[in-house]
Amino acid sequence: MRAAQTARTANPARSRPAHPVLWAALAALAGGAVLCVIGWYGVSGERFAERQLPYLASCTVPGAALIIAGAVLLTHGRSALAAARVEELYDLLVAAEPATAPERDRTPMATSDELRTVPGGTLRHRADCPLVAGKAEAAPADATTLARGALTPCPICAPQPPKARPEPPDDPPTASEPTPGR
Repeated sequence: MRAAQTARTANPARSRPAHPVLWAALAALAGGAVLCVIGWYGVSGERFAERQLPYLASCTVPGAALIIAGAVLLTHGRSALAAARVEELYDLLVAAEPATAPERDRTPMATSDELRTVPGGTLRHRADCPLVAGKAEAAPADATTLARGALTPCPICAPQPPKARPEPPDDPPTASEPTPGR
């Protein structure tokens, strides 16, 4: 028994405080139920309606009001408890990284120089990009499509733009050749 209590109190993040709204709701429900029972008992013991009215006014009506108030408080308390649990889960999911943690490596996930595309796609990928790796429909990128610049780089693997083929430079005319127009 004591070991279970120690285990519960050893991790303070796991223990939840008692919500006073829930306790107030339970007290209102219990008090309303007691008043309704007393009112019913008083009304059932009287034969004439004029002698039953005091029991209705002093016990049954306030008891019903307490039951309604308890139900509203219970609903509010449960939603507040649910909101607190959601907040706790959110804090666990997005816990801040420690300040001493190394900064993430900003290098691309893929390093291959071969470019691939998916039919009907608008992105160019590296061959080892996780989005196209192992997919049979991923084909090598067409040189004419790459030259037109119709494909944008994948944001995951960040392929380099395709290298344009160098065109042969125009040779200036030499002195031995006559220049046109002279």
